[in-house]
Amino acid sequence: MKIAGAGPAGLAAAITLAHAGRAVEVHEAHDRVGYRFGHDLQGLENWSTQGGVLDAMQAQGLSTDFDMMPGREGTAFDAWGNAYHLHSEQPFFYLLVRGPDAGSLDDALLRQARSLGVEVRFNSRLTQIDGAGILATGPRGAEVIAVGYHFRTDMDDGFWVICDDTLAPKGYAYLLVMSGYGTLKTCMFCGFNRQKEYLRRTVDAFHHLVDLRMENPVPHGGAGHLGPSGLWLTGQHPVTGEQAGIQDFLWGFGIRSAIDSGVLAAQCLMNGEDYAERARSQFLPRMQTSEVNRRLFSLLGNQGYRWYLRHASRQADTRDFLRRQYQPSRLKRLLRPLLAYPVQNRSNPCNSPDCTCVWCRCG
Repeated sequence: MKIAGAGPAGLAAAITLAHAGRAVEVHEAHDRVGYRFGHDLQGLENWSTQGGVLDAMQAQGLSTDFDMMPGREGTAFDAWGNAYHLHSEQPFFYLLVRGPDAGSLDDALLRQARSLGVEVRFNSRLTQIDGAGILATGPRGAEVIAVGYHFRTDMDDGFWVICDDTLAPKGYAYLLVMSGYGTLKTCMFCGFNRQKEYLRRTVDAFHHLVDLRMENPVPHGGAGHLGPSGLWLTGQHPVTGEQAGIQDFLWGFGIRSAIDSGVLAAQCLMNGEDYAERARSQFLPRMQTSEVNRRLFSLLGNQGYRWYLRHASRQADTRDFLRRQYQPSRLKRLLRPLLAYPVQNRSNPCNSPDCTCVWCRCG
């Protein structure tokens, strides 16, 4: 069986098939796993279900042998520099490394796949699949971008977030530090052609608020695909992860859903089940809820972000608070026709006159 793409969805599918004794080939268009991430620090969300994500991965037969840091305590800032403490008894996410380096999520899944006999072919772009196969090639557009830096630092481990449209329009800026490495990004949902200005403001803000210390910063950026929802099949081949539009529209925490979709695709192929029907049932309600969450957040503005952060910080447990926001509800089903809107595809160049983007498709 062939799989297109060696991201978390593709490798999770390959591992699931290999556990069942199936011969699997994974074809990755780039020359290494995690090509587009470098040493990016990202979050594996742990709030959308009552059970923990690491327990879920282990139950799926997937390796959790990667470097991680549980996120139980953090600080968010509003546009006026007011700080809001976020805390939880259980981690509401796990900070981890993406990219080809040892200790990353991508490397852990790659090592597990190969140990099970999966053949992974790099610099190999599938143009067609004869017979059974799975598509997991990642985002096909850029409806949201994150631009910033990777760097070494002597700062203490932790995470910090700023909700301010003058730094990250309709999104958020963040600083993540783990074991001497840092990632700083501004995550924007519009205003892409002003990315340099927003990034400069973000760096200045973190210098002022948390005494940011960056050593040898390396520019980095990425794009996120937020729609359309529900591309479950291409021909008879299951489509997984961001290629299928399976994503968290609000904050962009899509790793867990990508992994789950890869496992589901493999199980459906092995069991002769209808992947489109299963995926629609498992992912669509939460995707539609996240569309409503995204639209509501985009309408708040800086005054609204301040209200939201104040409300979130007053909760006894941030993880429980977030889980409630992510659950489908009758109210959000009623709001969706009024609030959901077609996400504009911004996969074209950013139109900046002096573009040096590390995320867009100018090249």
